[in-house]
Amino acid sequence: MANRLYRPWGAALLAGTAGMDLDNNDTTDGVYCVLVDTGTYTFSHDHQFYSSLSGIGGTPMRVATPTVANGVFDGDNITFTAVAGTVTYEALVLYRHNSGANTTWPLVAYIDTGVTGLPVTSNGGDITVTWNGSGIFALVAQS
Repeated sequence: MANRLYRPWGAALLAGTAGMDLDNNDTTDGVYCVLVDTGTYTFSHDHQFYSSLSGIGGTPMRVATPTVANGVFDGDNITFTAVAGTVTYEALVLYRHNSGANTTWPLVAYIDTGVTGLPVTSNGGDITVTWNGSGIFALVAQS
């Protein structure tokens, strides 16, 4: 499967819905990333909130120094520390954290290609995610 954006987030972004921006990085809001086992979670364009996910591994990590420029979202590489078990994670999911419950955290992107180190099997050690040099993902107009 190729990287995908979740439709509800895209629709909310296009509608100008508050709290959908990705370059916010304060103490309660921001973009986070989780490891996902695709043997447990099946992607759907229509999944809307974090509570729709399953097969999550490690502690969710904030994407530090988020930027949006020329239609490209980018941020610092991240490290999931001491990921327990022996589970194979084939994808990452980005979501927009807010001060509400996880039933209000919009899913942004499903990423399973263009990231160094995927798939990866946990072994109790750290897992580092190295984003593509051209950015995490881009919104591009099609002609």
